[in-house]
Order: sequence, then C-alpha cells, then structure tokens
Amino acid sequence: MAGEDQRSVAQLLLVLNFCMYVIVLGIGGWAMNRAIDHGFVIGPGYDLPAHFSPIYFPMGNAATGFFVMFALIAGVVGAASAISGFNDIRMWTIDSLPAAASAASIAWGLTVLAMGFAWKEIHLQMRNARLRTMEAFIIILAATQLLYIAVIHGATSRR
Repeated sequence: MAGEDQRSVAQLLLVLNFCMYVIVLGIGGWAMNRAIDHGFVIGPGYDLPAHFSPIYFPMGNAATGFFVMFALIAGVVGAASAISGFNDIRMWTIDSLPAAASAASIAWGLTVLAMGFAWKEIHLQMRNARLRTMEAFIIILAATQLLYIAVIHGATSRR
C-alpha cells in the first residue's frame, strides 16, 4: 500500500472514529444526566441503605454505571486523540507520528476497558436501546481505533 493510500485510509478511519466518539459522548452524557436526575436521593435524617452504590443508574443493570463512566472517559480521550490525529494527517511526517500514535494508543486502551464493561452489561441483560447502541459503538470503536493505530504505524516506512 503506498504512502498516500495509507494516508487516505488513516484519514477515513480518523473521521469515522471521531464521529463515533462524539456519539458515545452524547449517549453517555444523556445516561449520566438521567442518573443524576433520577438517582437515589437521601434526605436529612436518613441512613444510607445497606447496598448503596454511588454508581447507581436507574436504567440498565449493575454494570451500567461503570460502563457509562468509562465510556465517557474513553469518548473524551478518543475525541482528543482524533484532534491530534488530524494534525498528523495534515503534516504526515515522521515527526508528527509519536503524538498521534501515543494519544491513539491511550484512547484505544480506555476504549477496550469500556468494551469490557459493555460485554459485562450485555451478559447481565436488562438495558434500554440507547445503552445497547452505546455498547455497539464502543465495541466497533475498539476495532477501528486499533486498525487506525496499525495504519499509521504501517505508514512510517513510507513517510
């Protein structure tokens, strides 16, 4: 694959990943807002219940809170890594690669962590359509982010 072909593939993957991370942030923000608005409220003079969890989400299951929080973190870092990646695509030199590659690798690691919680949430069942959508996006992002990392590393000899 020629250097310009790899650049085009990297650019396509970067735009795709950025859009998907923004969608994950939108759905995750909705879930977090809903959890804050409809979560467990303790009034004055009341004790915490025995099985109280600060990561309680009124929708989903026991893994939902962890999944949403790590998906939000992965979404923010992924979107930031895409911005660094756009600079790499624009310059396309060996000097611009380390920043893009390290940011993409950190985003991929956090996305894989969120994917693990997505699998646990899928295993426990009882979730709504928005959470299923976010699970699918996180699982797809784990693969496409890894593919993006492979493409930009594969292009190093041709730059």
